[in-house]
Amino acid sequence: MTPAFQRGRFGGGGGRSGRGPRRDRPDDGFEQRVVELSRVTRVMAGGKRMRFRALVVLGNRQGRVGAGLAKGADVSLAISKATAKARRTLLNVPLKNNTIPHVITIKYKSAKVLLRPAPKGTGIIAGGPVRAVLELAGVPNVVSKILGSANKINNVRAVLAAFHQLKLRA
Repeated sequence: MTPAFQRGRFGGGGGRSGRGPRRDRPDDGFEQRVVELSRVTRVMAGGKRMRFRALVVLGNRQGRVGAGLAKGADVSLAISKATAKARRTLLNVPLKNNTIPHVITIKYKSAKVLLRPAPKGTGIIAGGPVRAVLELAGVPNVVSKILGSANKINNVRAVLAAFHQLKLRA
């Protein structure tokens, strides 16, 4: 099965379509981290239209993690939409002896990420967006290296694809 972020949707879409008033969710143990927030513009006949794009990683630090990418008219709208998409793309991370089960190198578009198991006490050795995903996934010991593109969106998607391909040996 191909995960949602590789099918080109990265968390689905759809509007609210009259579902009633918005209710605050109870605290479910998930933390969110805004990995990237950028202002994007589109040129129209009357000038430029500005929107905000947010990349949010959501995790419970116990093996569940997801990411969402969304645009909105203001920053808070973009972040809340991205969080909702991240909630729909949650996946489980297999852990073995407080680390990942095996070495994996994954390529997603031009981003290439290497994840390597590490002994207890090493911590998370990772940079930028990969660190955010690994911390929120709850992987205590891992060594990683971004080998390809520095694009944060593709690096996050590469790590999620790597988690999807990790296998525990029986």
